[in-house]
Amino acid sequence: MDGGADARVLVTGGTGFVGRHVVEALLRRGCAVTVLCRDAAKAAAMPWAGRAEVFAGAVGRLSGAQLDALATHGRVLHLAWEGLPNYRDEGQVTDVLPRHLEFLTGLVARGVRRLLVTGTCLEYGLAEGRLSEATPCAPVLAYGRAKVALRAALEPVCAAHGASLVWARLFYLHGPGQSEKSLLSQLDRAITAGAETFNMSGGEQERDYLPVEEAAELLVRLCFAERAAGPVNCASGRPITVRALVERRIRQRGATIALNLGYYPYPDYEPMRFWADTSKLAAALGGRDQGT
Repeated sequence: MDGGADARVLVTGGTGFVGRHVVEALLRRGCAVTVLCRDAAKAAAMPWAGRAEVFAGAVGRLSGAQLDALATHGRVLHLAWEGLPNYRDEGQVTDVLPRHLEFLTGLVARGVRRLLVTGTCLEYGLAEGRLSEATPCAPVLAYGRAKVALRAALEPVCAAHGASLVWARLFYLHGPGQSEKSLLSQLDRAITAGAETFNMSGGEQERDYLPVEEAAELLVRLCFAERAAGPVNCASGRPITVRALVERRIRQRGATIALNLGYYPYPDYEPMRFWADTSKLAAALGGRDQGT
């Protein structure tokens, strides 16, 4: 990769589930990476510790001088978000959203010209089937509403300053570093503990799952891809039932644990069947990546 501002990348949320893998992907690409982090101890425990610069601070609580320093990076991958997994909490809209909008607006106003922000499939609300970026957003949860509002506010700001915005909508991820409350983490603990049964929903809901390492690579490529702009579904494009996903993990673990299907009700904030149309993703990544 050529030197200069384009090779300097700022990552927020770099100690999170997705972010830790994104930082690794950027380092493999040869980027000079800065991670905005409010917890130095957590940063020191990351696999990328010592290979990426750590900038102490928190989104929405930075001085003008700190924002000036961060805006010298040619590209920003904004993965940070607080308050999860409390998707219903109205604080997502009233508290988290304003802080992130202020932070990102400040960076763009100070000169950042390439911005990638992670969105969520929850922006689509209860829409069924294969969802494209043209599918209207109708979120039913505060988290989804906050993300929709953030994109709507950022688009005119970026346009006014000549900055490009990639809005990467993540679907369902799994892999190293995932929450202990996630489905596969709970299953792994049950298997390790020698449990005879595993309680879950009916498992017939269809979802779009992607290993987090693959998602991280896609996010980095989208940040550098010349054709990537606006909302882009960042997913596999392949539906799988939750039951099939769980049964696959059981086979991978060589376990014999029985599934107690129907123990939990299906979520009321998601449709039974939805997955990503990845046509726009494929088109965006089909061209030459910038900086390669």
